[in-house]
Amino acid sequence: MTAPVPDTGFEEMHILWISEGMSCDGDTVSVTAASQPAIEDVINGLVPGLPKVHLHNKVLSPTLGGEDFLAPFRAAARGELGPFIFVMEGSIPNEKINGDGYWTSFGNDPTTGEPIPVNTWIEALAPRAWAVVAIGTCATYGGIHAMAGNPTGCMGLADYLGWDFRSAGGLPIVNIPGCPVQPDNFMETLTWVLYHAAGNAPPPPLDEMLRPQWLFGRTVHESCDRGAYYEQGDFARDYNSPKCQVKVGCWGPVVNCNVPKRGWMGGIGGCPNVGGICIGCTMPGFPDKFMPFMDMPPGGSLSTMLIKPYGVFVRRMRGITNHTANREPRWRHNREALTSGFNPHWRP
Repeated sequence: MTAPVPDTGFEEMHILWISEGMSCDGDTVSVTAASQPAIEDVINGLVPGLPKVHLHNKVLSPTLGGEDFLAPFRAAARGELGPFIFVMEGSIPNEKINGDGYWTSFGNDPTTGEPIPVNTWIEALAPRAWAVVAIGTCATYGGIHAMAGNPTGCMGLADYLGWDFRSAGGLPIVNIPGCPVQPDNFMETLTWVLYHAAGNAPPPPLDEMLRPQWLFGRTVHESCDRGAYYEQGDFARDYNSPKCQVKVGCWGPVVNCNVPKRGWMGGIGGCPNVGGICIGCTMPGFPDKFMPFMDMPPGGSLSTMLIKPYGVFVRRMRGITNHTANREPRWRHNREALTSGFNPHWRP
């Protein structure tokens, strides 16, 4: 087991990142677009106060692959590498129901030559890791691969290890959902974990679903530029409209996500910002509880009906006020008499 963080913090930290869960590697690809901070800035030591970081990720690795790439993973599994943060990408399948094969693997057993199931790596690495981070909705809650009817019995990392799991550093699993993950959400959280490892920050605050509170504490609707249209009972009828999209399938009012406020790359983009509906991809119930996509969410018809009379009245009143506010006061003129009402009290 890796020792807890010393009083002075760690000076170096390995990141062992496995994306061989049931996955498309979309989270790894997404993170390459991060800028707050950029992953290359963290690796190159350009962020003050962090330990020196050694990243081991198949897409971002400078190695030629094969055993050269697997070496730190094998060393960590033997308890010979530390401290390290274990990052898991992709859903965790149930290997107890795999028949005579396996669902997904990472490397081969050097003795038998047989593929090593990802679950074996999780069981070897997670208890030894100073921190465990699940990236993307597949790894956090199961995601697409865990939807009803799947044959793999997929689940999230906390479902597999247990929601009360604690790393060797005493931390719960850190879940950063998204399909794929918003790049800066991941890098900001990882940076906080690294600051904590360096002894320069407390543990990151997490909600009951182990998500960073400061990132997932508000709903899409509460941060959405279209939210005012909802208040005014003004709803889009198609995807070309700038108005609230609840009637065309948006789940924003009940989904915990900060993308409307943060954007996607460099503060630009994000589903409702570019005309897309929110389909709840950051939520534990995704995708089952949000299907069929594009249909109005349950309760949407009731909520829009209730807000309609208020919204129509408020919209009309605001229109009248807007019209009067777009007119200059009468005393702004170039005539000889002052008509602004200026009348100092000291005048006789």
